[in-house]
Amino acid sequence: MKLLFDFFPIFLFFVTYKFYGVYAATGVAMAASFIQLAVDRIKNKRFETMYLVTFFSILMLGSATLFLHNEIFIKWKPTILNWLFGVIFIGSSIIGKKPLIQRTLEKKIQLPPLVWQRLNISWAIFFLLIGAANLFVVYHYSTNTWVNFKLFGMFGLMLVFAIAQGLYLSKYIEVTTEQK
Repeated sequence: MKLLFDFFPIFLFFVTYKFYGVYAATGVAMAASFIQLAVDRIKNKRFETMYLVTFFSILMLGSATLFLHNEIFIKWKPTILNWLFGVIFIGSSIIGKKPLIQRTLEKKIQLPPLVWQRLNISWAIFFLLIGAANLFVVYHYSTNTWVNFKLFGMFGLMLVFAIAQGLYLSKYIEVTTEQK
């Protein structure tokens, strides 16, 4: 359910684009991102960092898109966000005692330090590459193709990458059985 909530603004952007174009879709995505942030705040009594970063990036780049009537700003948003996440993951490997991925998941799974580092760097590289892929699509294909890539391509790549991570981690996960 959280995954659907995470993709709520993207999905509404996609649907609105198909009927009304990129500028209407940008406005709808901005509103949806605000709603997402508000609902998360009400539900969890705090702001989730990812939703805050996403909201402010879509607010800035969406506003530039609408005021300057230039869709390139909204097309750059996925790249900027993914590159930001990539840099944060890399930075967490250099600064601090634990990489970001370990701080996020260590309560759920236990892994050797080297595996945490590999996992963290692989996510960093993934985010940097997906950001570059977005730019490739932006500058080599139509807006319609980009919108489809943004929803289906990026989501599909994320899903494949997460499955690959799960397969990699499966050899480190211990299965325990309780005896009665």
